[in-house]
Amino acid sequence: MNFAFMGPPWQMDWVRSARADHDALPPPVRALVEDVRAELVTVKDPYFRGIDNLPDLPEGCWVEPGRSTVPDGPHIAYFDHGRGWLRYVFIRRTTDPQIIVEEVFWQ
Repeated sequence: MNFAFMGPPWQMDWVRSARADHDALPPPVRALVEDVRAELVTVKDPYFRGIDNLPDLPEGCWVEPGRSTVPDGPHIAYFDHGRGWLRYVFIRRTTDPQIIVEEVFWQ
């Protein structure tokens, strides 16, 4: 059997603490997080490698690796001009690849 790597839209799961933090945010901030989420689940590569994978993130948002020495590890999507972030990992599996949100923060 030959399995092809699935493409977007990706599944997104949240660890419980990240979901609770998301739900506690003020509604306008939750809307910003949802805008970032929408981009992450639809872009070809949630880590945005290569010139063709640059996302159309909302204004004041950007993505970078959590550690430059681990480019395939956790990434951070900053939003609200750096006042908040969403830390996530992309699990590349042949079947059911998904984005897992580990932390949401806003100040």
